[in-house]
Amino acid sequence: MTYLLDVNVLIALLDAGHVQHEAAHEWFGRAGHAAWATCPLTENGVLRIIGNPRYPNTLETPAAVAPLVAQLRAHPGHAFWSDDLSMLDPEYVDLNRVLATDQVTDTYLLALARRHGGALATFDRRLVADAVPDGARHLELIG
Repeated sequence: MTYLLDVNVLIALLDAGHVQHEAAHEWFGRAGHAAWATCPLTENGVLRIIGNPRYPNTLETPAAVAPLVAQLRAHPGHAFWSDDLSMLDPEYVDLNRVLATDQVTDTYLLALARRHGGALATFDRRLVADAVPDGARHLELIG
């Protein structure tokens, strides 16, 4: 199975000061390294957060973060998945189960993982897996 790494997992892998750094590396070394994916949404999230001057271990600009993301993508087992899914597609998302705006991104990533036959790797235990049909089967909780 290929794991789509969410933004927090990617940041935890890159930032040694991240509270989940050890958990991310332990999981990645054990399970995730063989087949894992990023997508435009997750890569852009890393650029936005680590490139923000208010982030504790900032690199100050998205341009300064880009080489780290490129290095991460160069690791074996990486695949790049296009954002080729609509939240309006009822085959992949039950919008009646998405009850708050802060659930939209995680629901989308879970649906994208399902579409590609993979699983979303995340630390987020608040994710509403049943917003995606058969979503629990496509969810990998880390830590």
